[in-house]
Amino acid sequence: MGRRGTPGPHGEAADADTDGEAEAGQAAAAAAAAGAGAGAGAEEAEAWPPGAGPGPPLWRLPEELLLLICSYLDSQALGRLGQVSRRLQRFTSRDLLWRPIARACLNSGFTRHGTDLVTSIPVKERVKVSQNWRRGRCRQGTLLKWRRNLMPWMQLEGGCLYLSQAEDIHAYQLRPDGSSLHRRPLAIFSGHEEDVCRFVLANSHVVSGGGDGKIGLHKINGTFSIKFSAHEQEVNCVDCQGGVIVSGSRDRTAKVWSLSSSQLGQCLHTIQTEDRVWSVAISPLLSSFVTGTACCGHVSPLRIWDLTSGQLMTHLGQDFHRGAGVLDVLYETPSTLLSCGYDTYIRYWDIRTSSQKCVMEWEEPHDSALYCVQSDGNHMLASGSSYYGVVRLWDRRQKGCLHAFSLSSPVSSPVYCLRFSTTHLYAAVASALHVLDFKTP
Repeated sequence: MGRRGTPGPHGEAADADTDGEAEAGQAAAAAAAAGAGAGAGAEEAEAWPPGAGPGPPLWRLPEELLLLICSYLDSQALGRLGQVSRRLQRFTSRDLLWRPIARACLNSGFTRHGTDLVTSIPVKERVKVSQNWRRGRCRQGTLLKWRRNLMPWMQLEGGCLYLSQAEDIHAYQLRPDGSSLHRRPLAIFSGHEEDVCRFVLANSHVVSGGGDGKIGLHKINGTFSIKFSAHEQEVNCVDCQGGVIVSGSRDRTAKVWSLSSSQLGQCLHTIQTEDRVWSVAISPLLSSFVTGTACCGHVSPLRIWDLTSGQLMTHLGQDFHRGAGVLDVLYETPSTLLSCGYDTYIRYWDIRTSSQKCVMEWEEPHDSALYCVQSDGNHMLASGSSYYGVVRLWDRRQKGCLHAFSLSSPVSSPVYCLRFSTTHLYAAVASALHVLDFKTP
């Protein structure tokens, strides 16, 4: 069941719950605080363990019962209870109590199925930062600038940010605060004769597609590097999983390649898409892949292909307008995916229910094309628009946009790529790399 709270003294609020539960939670907190406050002085001395000896009546309860009582509190009540004493502050900071609250929050590091992706940060701290995402409170900064306009792509892994800049891909070490980076790259991956269009990180390699029609493969922590001719025109997009590379090109083909050393550079399948391919994504089950095309013909711009045979499995959607090309697509689960593009919509597809109609959709309010989309795997979406570097945050439980940030005003530029962690969002526009810091706004 969801929970709802209002901002507490330290901003410890979370999303969800009914007013009745909130009142019950506050009543429980008051009762617990009263029991704790009765012997706060003795408690601070910590001369007695819970459940034994003199002390506040609250501590004579079994720990399991205390946890049960606290599980009825919303984030505001739980935060206030933690202010009664140091012992209660430690007890109410347990991840076990904050996990249900965090799962209802935006970008708290939990997937829809409850998997914790950021175990290194206490859940309570993530709930606090989540409120800044919810309210749009952040500090904007510029990490890098360059002189000529580019179409940069980016990946974020661990404490490193990988950024394509013209023909090269630079790996930068982020500083601990996440809001700055070391200007000297850790590594530079070269080899393309024209600009890198897109790249991915997979199997300890950087896999890139370039305007020269070639695919590049670089070992991240080594010297191995190779490139091979892949398409007759620029490689607009690549994805790599499970020892397989899928590439898409302006030459109206998508190709499947083997990553094994014995077959490296060998094309396994060539798919005639009859349209320029702007985006590709491989299913997490490694059984299929999806292509997003320019929608200049009479076929759906979203199609799913069998990875083993290269045969068409299904199209997604119908009645697309001519030119409604799909610029970005990503799988959230083996059966659900997100897409965005020139038709100004983010669409959420569930192929278990229907391939003809998306489950949900969100429209860019200023009728701008959407160049990229990212998800926290739960409630939050972030998109990059085609004008003035506009980044938008969305709560998928609502129809409208939560917040918008213009990063390139007064000069207009698309947001070509964005990535985010639980504390920061990074966005690449034509001439700069920007950061939004939600941890210390």
